[in-house]
Amino acid sequence: MIPLYSNRSYNCPPVLRLQGRIFLPASKSYSIRAYIIAARGGASQIKHASDCEDAMVASKVALELNSLKCLPNFPPQVFSVGESGTTLRFLLPLLALYTNKAKVTGTGTLKGRPNAHLCAALRSQGMDIRGKGKKESVPIEFNGGKLAGGRILVDGSLSSQFISALLIALPTLEHDSRLILTGKELVSQDYIQMTIEILARAGVTIKRLSPREYEIKGAQKFKGLKNLNVPSDYGLAAFAMGACALLPSNVILRGNLDDSLIQSDGHILGFLRRMGVDFVKTSRAIKIKGPFDLKGGIFSLKDCPDLVPIMSVLALFAKGKTKLIGIHHARAKESDRISDLRKELLKIGACVTETNDSLVIEPRGAYKRGALLDSHHDHRLAMAFTVLGAKIGCRVKGIESSHKSYPNFVNDMKVLGVIIK
Repeated sequence: MIPLYSNRSYNCPPVLRLQGRIFLPASKSYSIRAYIIAARGGASQIKHASDCEDAMVASKVALELNSLKCLPNFPPQVFSVGESGTTLRFLLPLLALYTNKAKVTGTGTLKGRPNAHLCAALRSQGMDIRGKGKKESVPIEFNGGKLAGGRILVDGSLSSQFISALLIALPTLEHDSRLILTGKELVSQDYIQMTIEILARAGVTIKRLSPREYEIKGAQKFKGLKNLNVPSDYGLAAFAMGACALLPSNVILRGNLDDSLIQSDGHILGFLRRMGVDFVKTSRAIKIKGPFDLKGGIFSLKDCPDLVPIMSVLALFAKGKTKLIGIHHARAKESDRISDLRKELLKIGACVTETNDSLVIEPRGAYKRGALLDSHHDHRLAMAFTVLGAKIGCRVKGIESSHKSYPNFVNDMKVLGVIIK
């Protein structure tokens, strides 16, 4: 297996043309939800799941939870969630349902990522749980206690994963629960809907009373996901589509593109069309022939912060200023996807300014070629910089981190004509 992190840099020279077809990877977000919800009970067959690092961690944790159901009075547990923030957050409230004592560890960029809002909500419920430092990062220790249900307050201004975690845990409690979201501005709401849709397929009902309030009936039974076909990931398709928008291209992206399951990163389709990109999409493929004269504008990424890196790269070549807003929560990802991204783009001579909640990109006529861009161990920065390299030529440090969400990224890009060496 290629290491997730290294100090290697890869040369990504400019290319003249992209051509060919690839099969898009499965959704990481749906795969993780499917594995964890399948572990809650019933029969499930998950088809075409993602094989990325984070999804494999979720699969392992799901098996460990299943083993605890079969062996009561299990000794204290140690769960390793790798670098998967989603798996970590989904696991924390479930600890009270499966064991009396546990420690959850993580690696890489997961160290330092915040969990304080979720841990505070769990302590208010009766769990004795605490993470490291003010942010309550990994390792996180659970020393007993239960989930009480009833009225629960949780801050929804930093991550929707905190809310999804509780929605997965609360339905089997004896009492009904009402989840109330606090915080100035709610983010990533589509991801909550993703969780609700997969729960519904497992026979669990969540009632959305308002954007800030959810009712969860107690004593529900998880009936399994039956046969779930995981959709392809629009957030990962965005990198190939972005490359095609910038370069002469004739590309077909095949996959499971049935939109019956919502995807937050599906916003990329509308963003690209607004920027002037034309493509044909069916339930089985996206066909795109570039390049296109891109247009800037104001784009709210409040519900899809994972699109910040590729949208920033596209904005470098758009006509007019581009402003990406509603993205403060992008600072709490694998990297600070505002400051770290800006820092790297300045190396090519880009005009990028930041606020706490936005990035503003003003295109320039030419950019410096051959710059060394550091991915900061962030898979989405690594993939976005690879696309940038195909356009102007650069070196990218840490492309291996793409394995976190898209193990076949390098091979797929090479199939289309991108040079990575």
